[in-house]
Amino acid sequence: MAAETFVFNIAAKLLGELVSPAFQEACLVWGVESDLRRLENTLSNVKAVLLDAEEQQFHNQELTVWLGQLKEVFYNAQDVLDEFECEALRRQVVETQGSTTRKVRRFLSSSNPLIFRTKLAHKVKEIRARLDEVAADRAKFHLSPRSDDRHVVRGREMSYSFVQASDVIGRDQDKENIVEHLMDPSDGESISVVPVVGIGGLGKTALAKLVFNDERVIERFELKCWVCVSDEFVLKQLLVKIIKSITSKNCSDLDEEQLQKELRNNLDGQKFFLVLDDVWNEDRGKWIELRNLLMGGANGSKILVTTRSPTIASMMGTVSPYNLEGLLHEECLSLFIKWAFNEGKERQHTNLVEIGDAIVKKCKGVPLAVKSLGSLLYSKLDERDWLFVRDNEMWKLNRKEGDILSVLQLSYNQMPSYLKQCFAFLSLFPKDFEFDTINLIQYWMANGLLQSPNENQELEDIGNQYIDELYSRCFLEDYLDLGYMREFKIHDLAHDLALSSAQSECLIINCQIQNISKKVWHLSYSDNTWQNENVLKCLQKSKSLRTILSTVRGVGPSTKSFVDSCLSKFRYLRVLDLSGSSFEVLSSSIGTMKHLRLLDLRENCRIQKLPNSICKLQNLQNLQLGGCEKLEEVPKNIRYLIRLRGFSMTTKQKCLPGFPNSLQILALFDCGNLESLVETMQVCTSLRFLRIDNCGGLISLLPTLKFLTTLEALIIQNCEKLDLTEMEENQDDLPTSLRLLFFAGLPQLVAMPDWIKRSSKYLQMLSIDSCPNLTALPEWLVNLESVRRLEILNCPKLSSLPKGKLCLPALRSFRIAECPELIRRCQPEIGEDWHKIAHASEIYLDFKRIK
Repeated sequence: MAAETFVFNIAAKLLGELVSPAFQEACLVWGVESDLRRLENTLSNVKAVLLDAEEQQFHNQELTVWLGQLKEVFYNAQDVLDEFECEALRRQVVETQGSTTRKVRRFLSSSNPLIFRTKLAHKVKEIRARLDEVAADRAKFHLSPRSDDRHVVRGREMSYSFVQASDVIGRDQDKENIVEHLMDPSDGESISVVPVVGIGGLGKTALAKLVFNDERVIERFELKCWVCVSDEFVLKQLLVKIIKSITSKNCSDLDEEQLQKELRNNLDGQKFFLVLDDVWNEDRGKWIELRNLLMGGANGSKILVTTRSPTIASMMGTVSPYNLEGLLHEECLSLFIKWAFNEGKERQHTNLVEIGDAIVKKCKGVPLAVKSLGSLLYSKLDERDWLFVRDNEMWKLNRKEGDILSVLQLSYNQMPSYLKQCFAFLSLFPKDFEFDTINLIQYWMANGLLQSPNENQELEDIGNQYIDELYSRCFLEDYLDLGYMREFKIHDLAHDLALSSAQSECLIINCQIQNISKKVWHLSYSDNTWQNENVLKCLQKSKSLRTILSTVRGVGPSTKSFVDSCLSKFRYLRVLDLSGSSFEVLSSSIGTMKHLRLLDLRENCRIQKLPNSICKLQNLQNLQLGGCEKLEEVPKNIRYLIRLRGFSMTTKQKCLPGFPNSLQILALFDCGNLESLVETMQVCTSLRFLRIDNCGGLISLLPTLKFLTTLEALIIQNCEKLDLTEMEENQDDLPTSLRLLFFAGLPQLVAMPDWIKRSSKYLQMLSIDSCPNLTALPEWLVNLESVRRLEILNCPKLSSLPKGKLCLPALRSFRIAECPELIRRCQPEIGEDWHKIAHASEIYLDFKRIK
């Protein structure tokens, strides 16, 4: 029987809601104070022993059953408490928005208050009685009270996806051996396949990246592409990935025949180097089918394959497999020290280094195990913590990959309970899925998985802290910082651990699925599953679903029937992702989904109108309408969504309706008729992120910015008429808190706006791209004391950097591309402006890393 997980965390969140002042007041209003106090007392007593119960259940199946019963009661209780909150929010809107008109009050009215009160009181009594019944059984298990005092507190430095040789220890000779294979022209094959084989965690992918970025490889091959293959070897998906890697185009909407033609056109006569990373497919027929399509490249093309399977390596390789071995002990110890200590600090703790040496010996040369345990002990100076790892029971496992999983399990066990639930949520996505922080944090938030230690910290910031912690534990990889968001993947072994920890809570479904457990709370799909009648039938009993989401763009439901089924059957949904759909009408019954926190309708190419009832979703935190190219307008009462934090949209409107002042993230895509934002943005005093993309009719923005006093990130792209320098004489009200500024595709930009220097103390990233008429950079640019990343791309009229040395003490990354004269002046050692940028730790000129 599968173990029950996260029961403690669910109980803690439930208890936190019950004791909150807002909820205490609601209890008095609805006359259920007595029952809820009893519920609170029972819950508090049960919560005290849950950590012990979760640990002991592995030796007691009856305890697992008991925890499962508790979890079901807790989830049901959450739904009931959520109804209190829904009603409180509705009343708040009526009081603040609808007090002047009967029409508004009628639009927002609920059912008969007396009936509502009676039903709610009955539900509370049922929950309280059921919890009392289940809780009474705890005495027979002899459980001990325990507390969870672990918190996310660390802030290890993040890294980029580019792998430097200095970041990878002990693989220099392996890299040379593989590059030698790739440089060999005498292997007699038109396309050679070099397999790298080894157990999980050895660093096959890191080694492949070193090879991929080697200067000799770059110079030898005309095309380079990288594809993560993972579990499913589906030809169409692989073709889409290969074409995207070559051209940066997303061709997922093409059929297989069109994709094959596109691939042939791109490979024709070109000598290419292709990396197929993490291959699991043992079906030779599928491999032959792909290989034949790659034959259009020039002789001397090479394919590098990484896999755990010797069988796959032999099947695909045209040369002998390269068997990757573990690192030497000295190399492992260096890697461990790098992850366990800040630079140089190990000399102050020789006792810990000695224990660490013993830990490293047990890792058997596997870098992932070494890094994971090093990161687990990072900043811990108590010898007992180190001895706990050295003497842990996990070392008794004998299986090679079991050793690595058990090491990751140890790191997982030391995480706070609330972070474990967020980690398990990642199992909803397939291996090698490319996450971005914005969407993932919104999913976590919608399901109530983010816990704020204080009211002054925004949930989005907490989510970013969680991601940093998961990265520091080596669960995440391929980390790329884009400034306004970060992208990453979950390590394939960590994905196995996430699947194990999620148990039956999270499920990826496909057309072959025969049964769905009623214990499933979160579902994802990656194909046209929803068109399958068998799947819909299996879903009938999953009435308590919290999440339905898509993990692949463009595969949403095409018919209204599935959407209507969701709205009628899954009343407790928190997340409904229908992105990439093609239905024309969204039912007005969407207004009854009062528990919904996130609704994603992005890239629906047919929907023209949204029902006004969507404005009844007072709990909604995120509404995504970007890419809905036929959408005529957004409902005018959108301001009633008083919990809305994130909103993206595409619309044909000239002026937008008023937004709620709760809004923190706003993205406007392809709003070609939009002329002004002034009236819309006056109440957006909480906005932190604003993106305006391809809004060709927008002329002015400065009058809008003066209302956005908390703005931290501003991204403006492809707005051909927009003038950012008008009315610059009145700058006193413009934002001073900007941390990220991104300008791209702005032909009206001839000089950088002076108002930017008001944020000179805080600005961390400045990117200027495709501004053809920008002729000079301002003198104040040299004094941006917090800038860490500076990019100047495709601004051909820029001829020099500002006079004087760039006093940018925080600068780490400096990039210039497609600015011919500026590139010339920034050449290493000989360029007139080289001395101004030489202190940056990372410098790219025309996309080539020179430092």
